[in-house]
Amino acid sequence: MKEQEKTKKTAPADGKQLKKDLQVDFPNLWDRITDDDRERVMAFSEDYKTFIDMGKTERSFVAVAVETLENMGYVPLTGQDHFEPGSKVYHTIRNKGLVAAVVGTDDAALGFNLIGAHIDSPRLDLKPLPIYEESELVFFKTHYYGGIKKYQWPAIPLAVHGIIFRADGSPLTVRIGENPQEPVLTITDLLPHLGAEQMSRKATDLIKGEDLNVLAASLPFADPELAGRFKLGLLQLLLERYNLKEKDFVSAEIELVPAGQARDVGLDASMIGAYGQDDRVCAFTALTALTSLETPARTSVCLLFDKEEIGSEGNTGAQSRAYEYAIQELFVRISEPGRSQLDFARMLSRCQMLSADVSAAFDPTYASVYDSKNASYLGHGLCLVKYVGARGKSGTSDANGEFFSKIIRMYDAAQVPWQTGELGKVDAGGGGTVAVYLASLGMEVIDCGVPVLSMHSPFEVTSKADVYYTYVAYKTFFEKA
Repeated sequence: MKEQEKTKKTAPADGKQLKKDLQVDFPNLWDRITDDDRERVMAFSEDYKTFIDMGKTERSFVAVAVETLENMGYVPLTGQDHFEPGSKVYHTIRNKGLVAAVVGTDDAALGFNLIGAHIDSPRLDLKPLPIYEESELVFFKTHYYGGIKKYQWPAIPLAVHGIIFRADGSPLTVRIGENPQEPVLTITDLLPHLGAEQMSRKATDLIKGEDLNVLAASLPFADPELAGRFKLGLLQLLLERYNLKEKDFVSAEIELVPAGQARDVGLDASMIGAYGQDDRVCAFTALTALTSLETPARTSVCLLFDKEEIGSEGNTGAQSRAYEYAIQELFVRISEPGRSQLDFARMLSRCQMLSADVSAAFDPTYASVYDSKNASYLGHGLCLVKYVGARGKSGTSDANGEFFSKIIRMYDAAQVPWQTGELGKVDAGGGGTVAVYLASLGMEVIDCGVPVLSMHSPFEVTSKADVYYTYVAYKTFFEKA
């Protein structure tokens, strides 16, 4: 008997089960969703495409968001002195940023749940004196905004968005080129037959910043003897049609963005292609998650920032204290009387925030710049990112492990799909988000968002499944974190 016990072998472990138990796996969402889920994904994507078509710039996004919020019963934050649980409020930051909130049942001193995204995107801005004539053509001079590949912008249709203030101070909202019946603008490019010198340049210099001149008009003023009559022809049109003079452009905020609507991508229509999905895809899903709430336990706040693409500067960017003041206004108006500045500072340190910004989806065509083992993939859900930054984590907040673990456990318990990844290989480059500025207030912050292909291009691509389940993830955070 003892001899038999010595020679008896242990039964081999079930390798498949062991692999499932021990290894991390981020499955493709299309393999796991039901037919009903698929219908929800597709319907949500249609709402998303409609919204971002209307809100292509930070000003237009805020305008559409405010109209949506007011139709849903949200009221101005400064409209009354006190708000009860369940109250729904909003506050704009100079018409370029937004703070929206649903008041919770918990004591405000315990902290808020916040999701912050940015609503500006790379684009071309008109210079203060943009209009000039050259060789009987009229052009607009531009100054690019944010990180763009300049060669991607010529020879595509461009729409004009923005605001101009006339001599009497009255504003004129501009939106030209989105309707198929409206004219568009464009930047000319050199024909390949004559492009030998141009094509020999580095990609960064293929199109120079000062060459991003927009073709604006070619009809002259009627007097053939008058110098500058082609520019004057455009100025006459602007006066007659909009009551504008050249001087009005000095203070104007005019943005040129790719014209056209968001489109389904792929013969299976599984993806979305559109300008400005970085980061309006996260802004839309965060705002939609907020508006789906009734009365949460913790007060829930959606923050929409401007100027992220140029460092979150200015009084509408995430570094502005205007957002902090809005949060303080909310704290005061839902708290018991007598709370001090110290109470508010302590409350900030108890806040939890998702910095909702897109991640770079792995692109097999350019695999050499990615760490394929630590990359996000299209169709695998929300990407949780512990840190961003450049090379040695420069310019990042680097989320605390305790908070990251809490978020993972929350999503696993709620069966919310997620993945993780980095922007790319360590020395390949880098980037930043608003997380570092909110973390400086003492709150817990982690980056997370939708994976994107062709980021910062005129036509970015996302997975419909990722967009919908990012909304689910943000809603879960508001309700359960």
